[in-house]
Amino acid sequence: MLKRIVVLFAAISLVTGSLSAMSYQGVLLNSAETIDPGNFKLAIAPAMILGKNGGDSVWGVAGKGGLGLARRFDLEISGALFRDLKYFGVDLEYWFFKGPSVNMSASAGWHMTDFKTGPNSSGIDATLIVSTRPVRKLEITGALKFSFDSFKNTDQNITLIHAVPGIEYKITHRLDALAEFGIALNNDSRHYLCLGLSYYFL
Repeated sequence: MLKRIVVLFAAISLVTGSLSAMSYQGVLLNSAETIDPGNFKLAIAPAMILGKNGGDSVWGVAGKGGLGLARRFDLEISGALFRDLKYFGVDLEYWFFKGPSVNMSASAGWHMTDFKTGPNSSGIDATLIVSTRPVRKLEITGALKFSFDSFKNTDQNITLIHAVPGIEYKITHRLDALAEFGIALNNDSRHYLCLGLSYYFL
């Protein structure tokens, strides 16, 4: 009887660990300032999901395309490709506070993740973003990101929570350099790092 209980708990731990190890939350790749109406932004960034509990770090690439829909309101589509997963998401962002030195926005959306070695997942996202410009070309951002995921054909649900500090530096009128570090705030999440570029077409 004791042996069966030990085996059962080991199996549960293995399944939970594998699902948790595969967790992924889309990267931010933007500040609190939304895209100007009618403008289009394309961002691409090599990214690394850091290893956890002895697991390996995983390299991949993340991207985001955005369209300014109205004053302080935009639509963004994001994607990512890593060794064992593909990610697709869409969200709407609203720039609700514009101050002399601080800006704040909020976004909400939906995503799906295709895992090569486990059940696929989908869920909803919510993000609060704060940014400031200490100098004209440099923007410092901070975000709190939530992702609520359900795995297909299982009873497994996870919540991913990240604090995301980052910077955005204007190289030219249309081209920005981006860097961010996603800090995992709960056991389901994993730290990540990405560096990239964003280009505004207008």
